[in-house]
Amino acid sequence: MSDRFPGRKLSVVRVGVLIGAVVAAAAGGVAAWGNFQDVRAAEAIPSVFSGYVDVTATPRYAFEAPVSKEADKVVLSFVVADPKDPCTPSWGAAYSLSDAAASLDLDRRVARLQQLGGTVAVSFGGLTNQELAVSCTDPAKLKSAYDAVVSRYNVSSIDLDVEGEALSNSAALQRRSAAIAAIQQDRQREGKTLSVWLTLPADPNGLTAAGTDAVSRMITAGVDLAGVNAMTMDYGGSKLPGRSMYENAVSAAEATHRQLTGLYRAAGSELGSETVWRKVGLTPMIGQNDIAGEIFTLKDAQELSAYASAHGVGRLSMWSLNRDRTCSQNFPDVTKVSDGCSGVDQGGSSFATILGAGVMASPSAAPAATAGQTPAPAVSDDPSTSPYPVWSETAAYTAGERIVWHSNVYEAKWWTRADTPDDPVLQGTATPWRIIGPVLAGDRPTPQLTAPAGTAPDWQPAKVYRKGDRVLFEGRVFEAKWWTQTDSPEASLQGSPDSPWSKLRDEELLKVMAAATATSAPTASTTASAPAP
Repeated sequence: MSDRFPGRKLSVVRVGVLIGAVVAAAAGGVAAWGNFQDVRAAEAIPSVFSGYVDVTATPRYAFEAPVSKEADKVVLSFVVADPKDPCTPSWGAAYSLSDAAASLDLDRRVARLQQLGGTVAVSFGGLTNQELAVSCTDPAKLKSAYDAVVSRYNVSSIDLDVEGEALSNSAALQRRSAAIAAIQQDRQREGKTLSVWLTLPADPNGLTAAGTDAVSRMITAGVDLAGVNAMTMDYGGSKLPGRSMYENAVSAAEATHRQLTGLYRAAGSELGSETVWRKVGLTPMIGQNDIAGEIFTLKDAQELSAYASAHGVGRLSMWSLNRDRTCSQNFPDVTKVSDGCSGVDQGGSSFATILGAGVMASPSAAPAATAGQTPAPAVSDDPSTSPYPVWSETAAYTAGERIVWHSNVYEAKWWTRADTPDDPVLQGTATPWRIIGPVLAGDRPTPQLTAPAGTAPDWQPAKVYRKGDRVLFEGRVFEAKWWTQTDSPEASLQGSPDSPWSKLRDEELLKVMAAATATSAPTASTTASAPAP
């Protein structure tokens, strides 16, 4: 056979080189396309900052009135098992969900933040108390317990803080995974979503072996994890010597990234590097950590914020928003951890503002950010359905009294009359009213507490009363602040600071009534009446 193209011929070596070049180019193209898809996939996932709030800590943190845009996404912690019922959720083993609504205004405060456009997630677990999956061994009841919290607070994101005993309990890990997977499937059928973050202890080497096992179980059970949040704090003996808290956090972050890549690959999901970073969360403990000498400074926060921004970290958080302020001079030892301050001099800076600058939710994630918002309340200012009396221009209100106005609940900060609660002119310290939150769909009138006859002696104008004496007047008990005669408790009802009488608060009156009942006094009565507007 004669050559159709006479002249220079390709040697076997040259053919091999040519084929290799073509294969390499094709492989490079595939890799480039894979990287492109990875970047596109990561861009569709938001990066967020969401600070933890310790719900039961005192002083109470007003998350419903965020001080900045970085503080309007909160993770409320911690829901655990009720000590009296292993399958009933509670806040910190101290408040049932109903008690938290009554004593902490939690339901209304959550609704208020959602009303403002903020988002609320709920964290289950923590190091202290019993996590639900540890205590509740009935799968159906466990699922119901988680579901009750998600439904009650209308949240689209939860956080599972698994550490301590809960992390080493294999059966609890399995129960938790199955319950959460089932809830996600239920919500998917309803056209809803539930973002799930798994929060785990970490050190500069990444997650512990128990932590990686917890992630693997979640993935195997079918849980669609938004990500794994590494607690970059309290390193103890694992802390890298001579390295800052920021550098230790970076070491933990990069190790966690490698571990997640391997865990998803083992589960049959090959995720790109950018996508895996979106599944990494980092939570430092601001200021003084539990371990003496470990202090996460403002400089550490600035560096971690920049690192998170550069790498596309999916979530930054901190423990906790309650602590994001300089300790007062009355706090004796800043080397010891406080629930209410950071232990470092913050000046005018905020850890939340610094860390929050490192992550920005992508535009495509905007609908998800508002998915949990409460729609405008449908309840009108009707005394028969409002939880508190409807505001009246002619009535006088004293500090602590609550009213309803334009479908919102307000509390008086001091004595007031004729000051419209939602007056747009009066703001900040000028307004005598503080908004608590919207009227909720299930609200009913709050019973007005009335002390029965005999709870205390009736007030008598001619009688001399000395400091500490108590009298009954118009169904309430009053206590004398100093010597008095002929001065009616009516002035105290109207909020006069010059009145020699102070009205007992509801909780004080309940104690007096209980004591009276114990000594065979008439039983207490309550009425649900509210004054007409």
